[in-house]
Amino acid sequence: MTAISKILVAVDFSDHSKYIADYAKLLATKLDASLVVVYAAPSLSQYVGFHVPPNSIESFVGEIVSGAEKSMETFLSTNFGGLKATGKVVTGYAAEEILATAEKEDVGMIIMGTHGRKGIDRILFGSVAEKVVKGANMPVLTVRPPEL
Repeated sequence: MTAISKILVAVDFSDHSKYIADYAKLLATKLDASLVVVYAAPSLSQYVGFHVPPNSIESFVGEIVSGAEKSMETFLSTNFGGLKATGKVVTGYAAEEILATAEKEDVGMIIMGTHGRKGIDRILFGSVAEKVVKGANMPVLTVRPPEL
């Protein structure tokens, strides 16, 4: 079995993210692994052709990223104090960005939550977790958080 020395943890800063962090903390401690915590902000580039000025979109995305970076700092200190953990805020489609970051960071495992979408929501939005599981070349631990 391959040693896992680095784990990517995908979060969305929802209430469920703490639950995902608990699993990541447990595994990182047991495996003596470092953590790369990733939040994928939407790029909104698909809206450029809808009579919305590109600079307005870029400004809005910039505000999202800035807010996410502050949230990341708080999330890391609250959930991963004492562990080797770094945070990354990326922009784009979540599944693609998670997979690209996993490759770039050469992680041995991905941990992420599921939202359990059903019906029309699943048809419209798809499943980020499903796309990551199908596209990853490393183990992916998906955690369905309890109902809050």
